[in-house]
Amino acid sequence: MSKTYAGRFFEDYAPGQVIEHAVPRTVTAGERALYHALYPARHALYSSDAFAQSCGLPAAPLDDLAAFHVVFGKTVPDISLNAVANLGYAEGRWRASVWPGDTLRAVSEVIGVKQNSNGKSGVVWVRTRGLNQDGVAVLEYVRWVMVRKRDPEAPAPETVIPDLAPAVAADDLVVPPGLDFTGYDVTLAGEPHRWGDYEIGEQIDHVDGVTVEEAEHMMATRLWQNTAKVHFDATLRPDGQRLIYGGHVISLARALSFNGLANAQLIAGLNAGAHANPCFAGDTVRAWSEVLDKAETAAPGVGALRLRLVATKGAPFELKGDDGKYLPDVLLDLDYWVLMPV
Repeated sequence: MSKTYAGRFFEDYAPGQVIEHAVPRTVTAGERALYHALYPARHALYSSDAFAQSCGLPAAPLDDLAAFHVVFGKTVPDISLNAVANLGYAEGRWRASVWPGDTLRAVSEVIGVKQNSNGKSGVVWVRTRGLNQDGVAVLEYVRWVMVRKRDPEAPAPETVIPDLAPAVAADDLVVPPGLDFTGYDVTLAGEPHRWGDYEIGEQIDHVDGVTVEEAEHMMATRLWQNTAKVHFDATLRPDGQRLIYGGHVISLARALSFNGLANAQLIAGLNAGAHANPCFAGDTVRAWSEVLDKAETAAPGVGALRLRLVATKGAPFELKGDDGKYLPDVLLDLDYWVLMPV
């Protein structure tokens, strides 16, 4: 009897299935240091305990995307080990801050399946929750993945496509307890632009770029214990290249957005997301943003800004062609909510 694990294939999933993911992970301050070494991340609230305390928090929490990567990585052996591609996200909410010393684990429920017309793969939708050592949900999100079939001749399952909200309602965003931006120091944060300075429809070119390095991508993917084969084994793709983990592109783009959105301190919601085209080592990633919506919150001095964040290898403010499809240089189209001072 084989003791090795080949991972789940498309025909192994069924709606209603609940998967408890293995290997809980205790995060430390080292997680933050590595995250900031891998990406040009410099939002003040994640960087400085003193700055976080001036905003009503006990200390600087772990970067929201670092927490996302840890939880995401837990799910890979069960959800996307045999994935062709991770396709998109929806209904994401950060529900509680993650602190050094917290232990994170993940639980997913299969909420949809649909076989592709080629009969060789299918799309699986899952809702994942990241839980801390006390069983408190720190984040939740839906993602959908294209997964290979083990047996192309296996019958197609009944199609179930989940009905997902187009966006997280502003009223459903969770503001960390105690967060107070009334005494916010824009000098220490790095830019003067507050919530009221942004207009719906405004577009921001974040100017800077980062060339993706093979070594950094591999280190990041190992750090998050993401075992998806397409990130490690170059023989799995016809072009012989290892696919850059989509979360790596998200974090690069978010870090680049500091130039123009330095006061977008906390990520609160993930409305939608698409990895539009593959990213490979040697690609130079740039980013631009568009303001989609604004909302007030009940927390003192705290506003919510809904943003589209686009990672691209090309020019800013170019997204789709006349056919409605993403242009080939576009890598990521992410729709998310941030919290910032009013």
